[in-house]
Amino acid sequence: MDKIIVENKTDLTLDRALEYVIAVIKGGRISDNGNCYCYHTEWDNDIHVSAMKNKNSDRFRVHREGK
Repeated sequence: MDKIIVENKTDLTLDRALEYVIAVIKGGRISDNGNCYCYHTEWDNDIHVSAMKNKNSDRFRVHREGK
């Protein structure tokens, strides 16, 4: 079973933040030799998504630059 954790550190609604996470997931596991989603993705509107691979889940942090 797949499990994801999403931390929304922005003023975006959760459904809008999830759109960014989904975009990263659709990009596939391209970091760490295909084992992790892109470690850091940023958009022109200052939205950033950082991805981390935990033992039993993938964690995504949606944030603004430097926050």
